Amino acid sequence: MPIKPTQEAVNDRPVIGILTQIVTDDVLQPFGRTFIPASYVKFTESGGSRVMPIRLTLTTAEYEEIFQKINGLLFIGGAADLETSDFAKVAKIFYRLALKANDEGDFFPIWGTCMGMQLLTVLVAGENLLTKTPAENIALPLNLTTEAGSSRMFEGFPNELMRALTQEPLTGNFHRFGVTVKTFQENEKLQSFFSILSTNIAENGVQFVSTIEGKRYPFYGVQWHPEVNRFQWSRNRNIPHSAHAVQLSSLLAGFFVNEGRRSLHQFDNPEEEDASLIYMDTPVYIGNITGYEQAYFF
Repeated sequence: MPIKPTQEAVNDRPVIGILTQIVTDDVLQPFGRTFIPASYVKFTESGGSRVMPIRLTLTTAEYEEIFQKINGLLFIGGAADLETSDFAKVAKIFYRLALKANDEGDFFPIWGTCMGMQLLTVLVAGENLLTKTPAENIALPLNLTTEAGSSRMFEGFPNELMRALTQEPLTGNFHRFGVTVKTFQENEKLQSFFSILSTNIAENGVQFVSTIEGKRYPFYGVQWHPEVNRFQWSRNRNIPHSAHAVQLSSLLAGFFVNEGRRSLHQFDNPEEEDASLIYMDTPVYIGNITGYEQAYFF
């Protein structure tokens, strides 16, 4: 099944959906039950897209309607059960819709960051294969695989940045769990669905998968956080802010939104579109109590 859509679509007004995340941090509980850190919104908007927040309280029929209007989906980081949480259940609905759409030539990309990437592996494998791969508050270079050179994700990267990516700590890691390279390679479903583009070594010496892309589907995952390089500034976090780190974040945002431009989904009318976008919501300053500067609560 080809990655290219049957019709080469160009949609210069893309809208990327971002699934809201369950609030698990005690200090954020008073603000709302679900949230989206503003850094993910800014990351997506910086690629040339608008953002639609997708709440976790809707019906399957409503999610099916939303799917026909948005041009891509972002699964963000956080801390939720990857099989039983509302976050996981809603993600599974969109994942199945995206599989079917792409099979029928209706191009639809999905990006997963940190827990979002972990979620993609659960959806594809049909089971949770995570183990302890701690890389908490550390910036790392990537150990690129041979597949990285021929990947879609890194295709437009200058040679200088690809070199820097392997030598400089450009990727911020804030995770305790992940999928080991061994587990990935021994799992037929993951192995046949995704290419590994990079790996890293965790603090416990375990080699984990850090970047993946679908072989036949436009699904992408990073265990690290490209959005923080430009949009998070906590002094307590090891966040890369170098010129190369900013360039990396910028190119990945542009890449994913360019994938979204290949989707022809659209809203029924401008009024419905305007009412659905995150511009209608107001971010809250939480930089004094978390590692995020701002977040949207729902």
